[in-house]
Order: sequence, then C-alpha cells, then structure tokens
Amino acid sequence: MQSKNQAGRLSELPGSIADDGDETHFCGTCAFSSACLSAGYQKPELAALQCLVEHVGPYHTGEHIFRTSDPFRAIFAVRSGTVKTRMFDRDGREQVLGFYLPGEVIGLNAIYPDHFPCDAVALDTAFFCRFSFPAMSALACRLPVVQQHLFRMLSKELGNASLLAADHSADERVAAFLVDLANRFEARGFSGTRLHLSMSRSDIANYLRLAADTVSRVLGRFRTQKLIRSEGRELELLDPEGLRQVGLALLGD
Repeated sequence: MQSKNQAGRLSELPGSIADDGDETHFCGTCAFSSACLSAGYQKPELAALQCLVEHVGPYHTGEHIFRTSDPFRAIFAVRSGTVKTRMFDRDGREQVLGFYLPGEVIGLNAIYPDHFPCDAVALDTAFFCRFSFPAMSALACRLPVVQQHLFRMLSKELGNASLLAADHSADERVAAFLVDLANRFEARGFSGTRLHLSMSRSDIANYLRLAADTVSRVLGRFRTQKLIRSEGRELELLDPEGLRQVGLALLGD
C-alpha cells in the first residue's frame, strides 16, 4: 500500500486529480470506475478490486516503469503524470507506441506474450495503481463488467495502432493527435483546450510516423490558420472544430 510520505507528495503535484476517494467514491483517476458505476456497481461492492491495488511511485522523468522482456505480472493505471511506451528496432532506432494520461492503463499489450513487449517511461513525475493481473483475471470472471472494460481498453489500443498504419497526411495525423489528446484531458477533469505537452516534438513526430521538421511545419501552418496557439510545450486549441475537420479521417464521426 501507499506510504504516508508518498501520499503527501502526490497531493502536492500541480494539476493532479488523483485521490483515493472514500468509502463510497472511487479515486478520481480510477481506470475502472466509470465502467463499474455505469453497470450499477458501487465501491463497497468492489472491495475485491480495491484490495488488488498497490500504489507505486513516484517515477521521475526518464525512469522506467517496466522494460522490454520483463515478466508480465501486473498492469499499471496512471494516477498522475504522463507515460510513453516505446520499443527499439534491430538497428536501435526508437519507435514511440503511445502516450498515457491519468486514468489510462499501460501493460495490456503484454497479456499474450506473458512479458512486456515494450518499455514504459515516465515523461514527468508519475504515480500508478498496480494491479496484479492473475488476481485481476480471477476477479473479471466474477464481475463481467471488469472483463468487458479490459477488452474495450485492449481493443482501443489495437484500433489506434491500425489507424496510424493507414495512409493519412501529416496535417490529418497532427490534427487528430491534438484533438484526441484534448478530448482525453477533458474527460479526466483537465482543460480540453489548454494543453501542457509532456512529450517532446520529436516524440510526437516519432509516434505519428513523421519527421520532426514536418510536425513543426504543420504546427506552424495551424498557427497561421488560427487553429492553435503555442509557446514551448504550452498549446491552446483556438478552433477545436476546425482541427477536428482536418483530422476527421482518423477521428471518425
């Protein structure tokens, strides 16, 4: 369980919405609360799920939560901070696979190989809820909504990967990335138009399978078109609907 010192540090993090809730309310960033509450489960009924949770952290910028080929024993729900997952090809080139925000889960892509197929690296100070996966699997058999939620999260990851593999323009990719990121922040209680980008421009370019200078040109074009305003890693969506129209091929309806 989380130590008092850890809990104190967590409460001091700027912009954090993580908390442990109380007897009847879930942690503000619980990855399972929305699915469980929508199905009629309340926190007292999910005491078994709460008992599976181990609070871990802090992990500081650049530190690994897990590494490629580590044995798969648990999944990690982000409580605070941002994480990127990555792998390296045979020539040692980095490939960014995704970025994860509070309330999102990393490690699901390790279920089949039984070991982690990628690294997970903190982009800023991050805390996690660690769930033993064997125990989680046993609970999912008793609570179908938990099992269904796990399947939905895994399906979303596979869907994102297939979209990036398709033939889309640089403008479409960058616009869709910004709109999706803004939607995810907003769903977790942050501003949906004013974003702090924990990831670097080169990481974004790598993730979108674009050159870094291409991303810079696209962002410059979006600024000229008054779609965004940016300064360093602070970015504001001035015309979210306009961006959505640009990235519609990836975002869907």
